Amino acid sequence: MKPDSAFEPRLAAKKLLREGRSGALASLMPGSGDPYCSLVNVATAADGAPLLLLSTLAIHTKNILADARVSLMLDERKEGDPLEGARVMLMGTAAATADEAARKAYLRRHPEAEMFAGFTDFAVYRMEIARAHLVAGFGRIIDLPPEDVLTDVADAQALLEAEEGAIAHMNADHADACRLYATKLLGAPDGDWRCAGIDPEGIELQQGRTALRLVFPQRVIAPGPLRAVLKQLADEARAG
Repeated sequence: MKPDSAFEPRLAAKKLLREGRSGALASLMPGSGDPYCSLVNVATAADGAPLLLLSTLAIHTKNILADARVSLMLDERKEGDPLEGARVMLMGTAAATADEAARKAYLRRHPEAEMFAGFTDFAVYRMEIARAHLVAGFGRIIDLPPEDVLTDVADAQALLEAEEGAIAHMNADHADACRLYATKLLGAPDGDWRCAGIDPEGIELQQGRTALRLVFPQRVIAPGPLRAVLKQLADEARAG
């Protein structure tokens, strides 16, 4: 079989990770070690690490508190046979985090969770990815290390600090640009597309529970370059 030179496993895995809004979470039952699988809503931190909002009343949370090892599967929710669509299996550990940025990141993707996110039994859990297994079609099956699916943010503190304000500004003053990104650059249907996340490698757009990932033409690590690349993309969308 000839290699598929156009296939970029890292980009495919990152797209699934950033666009995923729900997935199958597998954990281990205490004592027996039996596998337990549940449906969970998913968001991502700035570096792409999965974020889950879990209640200590749920079986999967009790499992995690006893044994932090988990697996999370995300798929592209393609119409037709789901086995013909791409999916990524993430393996690692999960633990509760008190990071306020993680909480805000989750609620931007799942605003309906605001009503119960503050309950004492709920907490945001961050998954640390140890390895990933990507299935993206015939001949497109590959194992990936965590650095291939996560985003390096070590040099992007200025951007991370500006992210919340930049998202609010885009949604309040440049909603038309978000819509153009989605419809003209990503081929999505017209609608109320909003910005849900910004990181050094791209921007997340969301309408309802549908999310799309627009990759930047170059890496950005500060507000100035971010403004420039967002304008560049808006100009391209209008021209297109």
